[in-house]
Amino acid sequence: MNRLILILFVVFMAFVPQWSATPEFWVTQLNYIGLASLVVLGLVLLTGVGGLTSFGQAAFVGLGAYTTAYLTTAAGWSPWLALIIGLVLTLVVAYVLGAITLRLSGHYLPLGTIAWGLSLYYLFGNMAFLGQYDGIAGIQPVNVFGLSLDSGREIFYLIWVCVLLAMWGTYNLLSSRPGRAIRALKSGSVMAESFGINMASYKIIIFVYAALLACLSGWLYAHMQRAVSPSPFGLNYGIEYLFMAVVGGSSSVWGAIVGSGAILTLKDQIQNVLPAILDTTANFELVVFGVLMVLVLQYARDGIWPLIASAWNSVTGQGATRRMAPPPKAEQLPQRTRPEQGKLVLEVEGARKEFGGLVAVNDISFKLKAGEIMGLIGPNGAGKSTTFNLITGVLPVTSGAVNFMGHQLEKLRSREIAKLGVGRTFQHVQLLPTMTVLENVAIGAHLRRNVGVVSATLHTERKSEAELLHEAAVQLERVGLGDHLYEEAGNLALGQQRILEIARALAADPVLLLLDEPAAGLRYKEKQELAKVLDQLRNEGMSILLVEHDMDFVMNLTDHLVVMDFGTKIAEGRPEEIQKNPAVLEAYLGGIEEGLDLDDGVDGHASATAGGVA
Repeated sequence: MNRLILILFVVFMAFVPQWSATPEFWVTQLNYIGLASLVVLGLVLLTGVGGLTSFGQAAFVGLGAYTTAYLTTAAGWSPWLALIIGLVLTLVVAYVLGAITLRLSGHYLPLGTIAWGLSLYYLFGNMAFLGQYDGIAGIQPVNVFGLSLDSGREIFYLIWVCVLLAMWGTYNLLSSRPGRAIRALKSGSVMAESFGINMASYKIIIFVYAALLACLSGWLYAHMQRAVSPSPFGLNYGIEYLFMAVVGGSSSVWGAIVGSGAILTLKDQIQNVLPAILDTTANFELVVFGVLMVLVLQYARDGIWPLIASAWNSVTGQGATRRMAPPPKAEQLPQRTRPEQGKLVLEVEGARKEFGGLVAVNDISFKLKAGEIMGLIGPNGAGKSTTFNLITGVLPVTSGAVNFMGHQLEKLRSREIAKLGVGRTFQHVQLLPTMTVLENVAIGAHLRRNVGVVSATLHTERKSEAELLHEAAVQLERVGLGDHLYEEAGNLALGQQRILEIARALAADPVLLLLDEPAAGLRYKEKQELAKVLDQLRNEGMSILLVEHDMDFVMNLTDHLVVMDFGTKIAEGRPEEIQKNPAVLEAYLGGIEEGLDLDDGVDGHASATAGGVA
């Protein structure tokens, strides 16, 4: 969050209602912008960052409004107590709805939010004790230190203090350990689960978070209007909130303010201008908003705020002065106890994976010991990456067993396997391209500190966060990416991205490290540096299982090799034995005479076959 923009914004908002020349309409309009911004901030987290589209946020606004309206009029409770009850009620309702709705995917998820949004809307309008469609009037104003906030100018500050606190909390959350997990929801769920992150729980967390902000907005709305009725809590308002998020910038905190201000200002102007132009009182607002949405998606897909931020950085030069120093020093995170050299770490027994009638992995068995590097090699389509996915729980085993230090992995999910000390990289790089290199690696260390959403939002987790970022920086220095800490991961070359994945896996402090084509895209010297890092890890007692197509790299580094072809193990042994194995030569080179060294012949063959061993 840019501090100068924040200071200017706070100063402006502090003086607007105090200036006697400010029209009452402007104050009221800013109040509505603030109320909408609270809801849209939740959508920034839920939809923009988390990728979960919801059309039902207006219903949660209604839940907060009706709760305080009923409790303060029928029961005579304090508005502040009604706020607490409303937040608790919203939390329970949102948790239940989220647990059901968030199991849906694709277009079924937004359809599900439309369904419960409409249900709550009609519930508000049909309950007799809520006044049905007439609603509830005579709501008492909020009192702050004995001051009654019974006018728009007086409640203005309460609304905008809530907005600024919500912005601060949301920004803190997104910049924290839970925030990195939330930012992985849209395009990195499989990767995040492989590092022990329960993505289903984070979906519910941001769903509830967005609902609570909407509830707060409804509470403020009820006490500003002093009356509530069902009409502001229908589906059309849910759609409008989504418009605001997309127009402002669905993944930026400031975008919530910009989008809310833009849409509500346009809405007011449209209501004034269209009737005069079209000579009709019909409601054409949604038509105009639809056209606006098309234009935004066509010319400013990330919304208005990123354009403003880019222009601001160009003028002030702040983009060029981004931090380049490593994070501040912190205590080293505790490390796992390594098994003794030579102790059995991984045992795969008759592992089989079938996809319908296709057998991808055919009853493969092998063992890996502590302090050993084993290569899993074979031609393209041999089943190596599928074997990796069976070991790490990304795919379920059809039959057979995978034992890791006494734990049967075939019965566990990938996040549970990660907790035991298994780290991995992927055949196809899985990074979060818009996050920094440092943040991507910090995801790997997720399990090594327990930071909750509340402490992250309140920014009380500074010590743990510093330790996680320090660990990430240490691992990046180790693999040679220490000069790229604050660069976006998507800007790195493919080879650097693969090295980044290794750093992320090392940040998890694994006992067993699975590397899927780690040297792909690296130059010769980079491969040498990588080999030194892996050799050092072996000397530290780490067990490494790697898939690689560069035979020179594999033969010089590994202690043991397993060769696969068409999902079946065709050979196993030391590198020098594998080089002379007739079955291996047949699989790779189509029957060229025995004794041909793989490191002399396969590389040329690999380049001719678009990647060789995969």
